[in-house]
Amino acid sequence: MTSGLADTPFTRAAGIQVPLICGAMYPCSNPELVAAVSEAGAIGIVQPVSLTYVHGHDYREGLRYIRRLTAKPIGMNALIEQSSRIYRERMERWIDISLEEGIRFFVTSLGNPRWVVERVQAAGGVVYHDVTERKWALKAVDGGVHGLIAVNNRAGGHAGSKPPEQLYDELHDLGLPLICAGGIGEPQHFRAVLELGYAGAQLGTRFIATTECSAAEDYKQAIVDASEGDIVLTERLTGVPVAVIANAYVRRLGTRAGPLARWMLRHRRTKHWMRTIYALRSFRRLKKSLNARAGAEDYWQAGKSVAQIHAVQPAGDVVREFAAALAD
Repeated sequence: MTSGLADTPFTRAAGIQVPLICGAMYPCSNPELVAAVSEAGAIGIVQPVSLTYVHGHDYREGLRYIRRLTAKPIGMNALIEQSSRIYRERMERWIDISLEEGIRFFVTSLGNPRWVVERVQAAGGVVYHDVTERKWALKAVDGGVHGLIAVNNRAGGHAGSKPPEQLYDELHDLGLPLICAGGIGEPQHFRAVLELGYAGAQLGTRFIATTECSAAEDYKQAIVDASEGDIVLTERLTGVPVAVIANAYVRRLGTRAGPLARWMLRHRRTKHWMRTIYALRSFRRLKKSLNARAGAEDYWQAGKSVAQIHAVQPAGDVVREFAAALAD
């Protein structure tokens, strides 16, 4: 029997039992991981570029493969930063296919989510938007989103700059369900953020260290072995700070972007081109982290929750342990 903490506006909107999201991760969101999390009662989020480019599925067929593994709700992540017309058209098509295949929970990142909300809401779905501070949250509210994923300074990948308590204080008066994203690696911490007032939690790093995740075994073991002090921010992957494990490659290369890259990122006319170059490089570099044995030149994204992760486990066991923490 679970407590009222498990029954939140988020679980009701998503149609799930455990207020827990397996966050969309490039390249780690393989179909088996997404399905295992959803099957256990939480919700796994499909990352379209990961599903197609990394794992080699046609997008629709990839969704149908996940559906063969679980009939429970899954979600979809839409990166909507203003980009090329071709990318926008592709994202629109992925969203339409997602709706056609029965997905009704969407997470948007970057950009103005209004056009996604209009599409999804018309089909009876909901959209939650990633935010790192109040000014972006206000834009998302103006865009009509149904909830906010509050990315804090303990998250892996592109982390925020504020601790979860401060971020909650900044956002809770907006009247939307808030999801705590970052730094949660153990059930007790999960319960604590729900008691604080969050409607759910989003985990990434904890779900990389699972048997269903297709990341390299060396990557998973690095998460198990790492302490909070091993997490550093590097600009050399995407041009903006990304939280990674400070392995030998990161220490040798350093964490600051080169002088030419920094100059290009500061100027409006060249910023887009530099980000495009970084994106193409990072797609290739991060894809390598799925090798059966990780190489010496890999970036391993992870958040400060590594300090709470002590073993590689089945994803379903992780969900069930977190759900048990909400028991009366």
